[in-house]
Amino acid sequence: MEASLRSAGYIPDSRICTSLFLSELLGKPLLVEGPPGSGKTELAKSVAQSTGMKLHRIQCHEGMDYSSAFYEWNYQKQLLFLRTSEANDMDYRRVFSEEFLIKRPILESISGGQRSVLLIDEIDRSDEEFEGMILEFLGEFQVSIPELGTIRASQRPVVIVTSNRTRELSDALRRRCIYLFLDYPDAEREVEIVMSRAAGISPSLARAAVEVTRKVRRLEGMVKKPGISETIDLALSMVYLGLGNPEVLASTIAKNPEDYRLVVESNVLGAADGREAVR
Repeated sequence: MEASLRSAGYIPDSRICTSLFLSELLGKPLLVEGPPGSGKTELAKSVAQSTGMKLHRIQCHEGMDYSSAFYEWNYQKQLLFLRTSEANDMDYRRVFSEEFLIKRPILESISGGQRSVLLIDEIDRSDEEFEGMILEFLGEFQVSIPELGTIRASQRPVVIVTSNRTRELSDALRRRCIYLFLDYPDAEREVEIVMSRAAGISPSLARAAVEVTRKVRRLEGMVKKPGISETIDLALSMVYLGLGNPEVLASTIAKNPEDYRLVVESNVLGAADGREAVR
């Protein structure tokens, strides 16, 4: 599992590998919770890349409905078909066949005969009602369509559900999943991630960037703590600009005026040590 993820550029730890292994072994979705920027979405993308499976993604938001995640009928095509044919009882039944069905990511993930990866991203941004809609799928890997019956997965997809913990998820959803809490990586693993994603950066500069980011995460009053991608951006910016302009570098890890002011005033960038930028 570790070798497979590393081949896609993802640097896992033993907990990540074990959780993925158990999810595969037990045939259950993997629920990954953690702060923004800790690598949850990237994990699903790396699983797809390392296995060659197609990635289906649902980006959750408030007001998510069934048609945006499962399926909807192509009403225009249905009406056109009925208008251009001498409609009889057989034709009326035909318009509710798969020929007129628009498949959305969940239904696509269990169709086609090929195994795939389904990412249900940031489910905590959706409403509780949407959680209820997906319980049948998470538990049985099937979708019930009144006009067609129950469509079951010919090949069970790899399902990864992510949450930033902006709200508490239901017990019913949690029971159907293997659970993984994915926090920011420790210093050594984050250095390895930076060096794998920012080619040409020296170990000393990668460590300097990681040290700065970890200090920023600990600043009292930070609204949005920088994630791993911000650490990579900071390291690359230190290569391009050097360390002579902390105010500019702060824009790579602070994403709102309050955090920017806090980072600049803390002088964590001014104290960074990483002059040897490139091998």
